[in-house]
Amino acid sequence: MKPKLLLITPPFTQLNTPYPATAYLKGFLNTKNYESFQMDLGIEVISSLFSKKGIEAIFTSVINKNTAPFSENAQRILALKNTYCATIDVVTAFLRGQKPTLALSICQGNFLPEASRFTQIEALDWAFGTMGTQDKAKHLATLYLEDISDFIVECIDENFGFSRYAERLGRSANSFDELYTCLQNESTYIDTITLDLLNKKIQSEVPNLICFSVPFPGNLYAAFRAAQFIKKNYPSIKIAMGGGFPNTELRSLSDERVFEFFDFITLDDGELPIEELILNCQDPNYKKYKRTFFLEENRVVFKNNSEKKDYKQTQVGTPDYSDLLLDQYLSVIELANPMHSMWSDGRWNKLTMAHGCYWGKCTFCDISLDYIKVYEPILATVLCDRMEEMMAQTGQNGFHFVDEAAPPALMRELALEIIKRELVVTWWTNIRFEKSFTRDLCQLLQHSGCIAVSGGLEVASDRLLQLIDKGVTVDQVAQVTRNFTEVGIMVHAYLMYGYPTQTIQETIDSLEMVRQLFEIGVLQSGFWHQFALTAHSPIGLHPEKFGVIKNSDLLGKFANNDILYKDTTGIDHNQFSFGLKKSLYNYMHGVCFDYPLQDWFDFKIPKTKIKSDYIFNALQVENQLAIKPNAKLIWLGTEPQVTAFTKTKKGNSWEMLNVTFHDKRNTYSIQIPKNEGLWLVEMLPKISVYSNKRPTFLEIKTDFETQFENFELFWFSKPLAVLKKHNLLVC
Repeated sequence: MKPKLLLITPPFTQLNTPYPATAYLKGFLNTKNYESFQMDLGIEVISSLFSKKGIEAIFTSVINKNTAPFSENAQRILALKNTYCATIDVVTAFLRGQKPTLALSICQGNFLPEASRFTQIEALDWAFGTMGTQDKAKHLATLYLEDISDFIVECIDENFGFSRYAERLGRSANSFDELYTCLQNESTYIDTITLDLLNKKIQSEVPNLICFSVPFPGNLYAAFRAAQFIKKNYPSIKIAMGGGFPNTELRSLSDERVFEFFDFITLDDGELPIEELILNCQDPNYKKYKRTFFLEENRVVFKNNSEKKDYKQTQVGTPDYSDLLLDQYLSVIELANPMHSMWSDGRWNKLTMAHGCYWGKCTFCDISLDYIKVYEPILATVLCDRMEEMMAQTGQNGFHFVDEAAPPALMRELALEIIKRELVVTWWTNIRFEKSFTRDLCQLLQHSGCIAVSGGLEVASDRLLQLIDKGVTVDQVAQVTRNFTEVGIMVHAYLMYGYPTQTIQETIDSLEMVRQLFEIGVLQSGFWHQFALTAHSPIGLHPEKFGVIKNSDLLGKFANNDILYKDTTGIDHNQFSFGLKKSLYNYMHGVCFDYPLQDWFDFKIPKTKIKSDYIFNALQVENQLAIKPNAKLIWLGTEPQVTAFTKTKKGNSWEMLNVTFHDKRNTYSIQIPKNEGLWLVEMLPKISVYSNKRPTFLEIKTDFETQFENFELFWFSKPLAVLKKHNLLVC
């Protein structure tokens, strides 16, 4: 049997860009010449729902059900149904970038029908002054869609959400009972649309193996509902599930009922497990599996008996976005968080610089699992090859590198390769705030197209950062974020509260640290997360070392990742949630820095023990690292114009050079003794960013000192200071 695979991302992930897992797998299958087709079922459902035909059907369904009473908001939307039906197609076309001139009509008002979501416009009107017309229109169009979404939730399907569906059923689903019971009910309105689209795809592609990638709890219900439909209507098709949810939640799966829906559940990297499933489908006697659950003699078994090694990252091919309806994605702006706006606005090609995490020590993280602990970087040349292939295929030059933490050395090499190839790209990624990110490295990254980074400040407390084994201090984070900010790269901080043994005082002190970081301008975006205990983290594996008491050691038969626990401090950390998030919202918009911290909470909190100038003082310390002998000098500038002249002072004359440089924004000159100047001008092409082999700092120093004395005096001279301020970097 010749294999033909259908790779599916079930509803819902993102509106603006496809989740990359199926594109990664299709790229791998291409290298093996296996025929495959992929679909983002979520965006296809959204496109069907949010169309004139889809909206008309929703209103008709609600009117026919006549299940009053509706809320005042739903009644208003229902009364404006004709306006919604008349505008929905042009609004979605605008959000797809197909009708940019509509922005003017949207911004002028009286074009979009407005319901409850638009009540926030007045409160946010001050922000529109900093937004362009297109962004303001995208925000208003997003509110318009959210109004319709609210109507669907109230009147059609309470589980609906743009980036998740029935997420509650997938969160902390220790038992399969609730989800299983729900699947015995009649299909919902959204289910009907989903299954109709799925059925058409199966009939057109005729696959014999369907693989669902389930990254989040909000995809789980739809995956099971779709698998149920396939089992009933296409019993000969084999069905597998993999992805982020099973990789973390289903590692101890034992509930036989799961396999009424799926034939196989695979864990971790999907390339080899899927290849082995293909071989098993071709030959029932093959019986070799890689990290795969299935039912054998009515009992759940886990087989990992394949002797094949997982594929190296260089062997898995370039992610392939063909088949996906790239012109259907919607670019939305929710406004509240700058980095979240990036996630939802624009279509990003997803790539990975390195598999796993090069640090791999954080005690709250799943560092015992392969997706974290197996670290394998990819060569910068290979990455750029893949970027060029993906740009040619998708027509998009924006890249989101979805690393756990991108390695600084690899980021440097990638930036150099991007510049050398003269690729015009925009990219961003996740990092650790480590001292390797000097201002020079940040400038190089920005020059290559890096526009933003996100990283974990977490608890913003040196004691707790040490307990987390984060490998950074608050001072270091401040200095690194300053380096990024000064070159124009936006910085987003992941923030955490409720970490085991964290005191109330430490929570308030963390908030003060965050306030100062935003006030001084080295952070532009952030988000507070409450600590969650997971089974595969060092805390989950050894809770007694961290002042944590598990509620139970009993494993459920379904999902077993999130663990209920008691913190020995006895503090209710949840009480801080609203105040932390409200204060951060204001800080991100540059206001309320002078408010006492107490104003954010409706209960008594202690005064902060952090000095009001703590971050300011931390930034006064120039954390100048000694230049390593093997460091590279990198010249980002152009070839200079050189003019000789004679300088005379007190009867003495000597020859000088005037060296003039032009960059994109400035023209600047240095004056330097002739011989040293000639040496410098001759050296610049050798250290140019376009050079294939740049000498090391030690080699340059040695070369200089074969002709002149004391390289240090030359290196710290005024002319060199000018070049280092502009386009001469040490990385």
